[in-house]
Amino acid sequence: MILTAFHGFCMALADSVPGVSGGTIAFILGFYDRFLDSLHALFGKDRTARKDALCYLAKLGTGWSIGMIACVLVLSGLIEKNIYFMSSLFLGLTLASLPFIILAERPALKNLRATPFALLGAAVVVGLTLLRSGTSALGSVHFSSLLPLSLLYIFLSGTVAITAMVLPGISGSSILLIAGVYLPTVQAIKAFLSLDFSVVPGLCALGFGVIAGVGLSVHGIRTALRKYRSQMVWLILGLMLGSTYAIANGPASLSSPLPPLDITSFHVPAFLLGVAILLGLEFSKKFMQQNEKPSPAAQKGESLS
Repeated sequence: MILTAFHGFCMALADSVPGVSGGTIAFILGFYDRFLDSLHALFGKDRTARKDALCYLAKLGTGWSIGMIACVLVLSGLIEKNIYFMSSLFLGLTLASLPFIILAERPALKNLRATPFALLGAAVVVGLTLLRSGTSALGSVHFSSLLPLSLLYIFLSGTVAITAMVLPGISGSSILLIAGVYLPTVQAIKAFLSLDFSVVPGLCALGFGVIAGVGLSVHGIRTALRKYRSQMVWLILGLMLGSTYAIANGPASLSSPLPPLDITSFHVPAFLLGVAILLGLEFSKKFMQQNEKPSPAAQKGESLS
């Protein structure tokens, strides 16, 4: 129970910021396959498997909720006031996660014929970022005053974001950042926690989009990872590399746009902090595993292999 809740907490730390997805953290900490199988079973016909999946996801969700609320309360102010510091931290988180995936997936990465998928992944993220920059006049959405088209836009953003969040690679927060929905979402959640219910329609639209995205994407991602492992791993690496461009352009997505992150605004200490956080998660995983001492059967169920 404690280890599973800790896993959820770590996923929330990643999901709450652009860069590393919760799926990437699940991948690094060794429970990604179980997480994906549980999501798949939740929409399946096997009642026993659905019950087990619901129990596991409830434990994971408890830790995730605690982590997300804690992050939102801290992040909403930091991003507006220290965007370059936070963007540098997000870059550290993203780039530090690459070696973990490369080491874990060495057999899959030996298939060099699949390398074009890395270029495809990077091109998709960069293209989406440029598309958003080209339509910057649209501005960011405001959850307290939404038109029907805005609700639909938020719904679709949530659908695409959860697909990215489940897939190791680009984070759902990066998708929301590209769409101009990230900071408004963080602010809306904080407003809701302060009992401002004017943001409820927007949050519901986002939530329904997330549910739809899970139902539509999990089976496809699960099947692709099993049948086309090499292509998917190269695609994931490309998505992660491309997301660094999206993060660097994050300041331009603020309600009062700022120039993108460059060498003059880059914060080395923040970048190193992001790297340290990833390393800390790895050490924390080992510490929690030693204290909980899971059975061999449980260890087998949570392994990537």
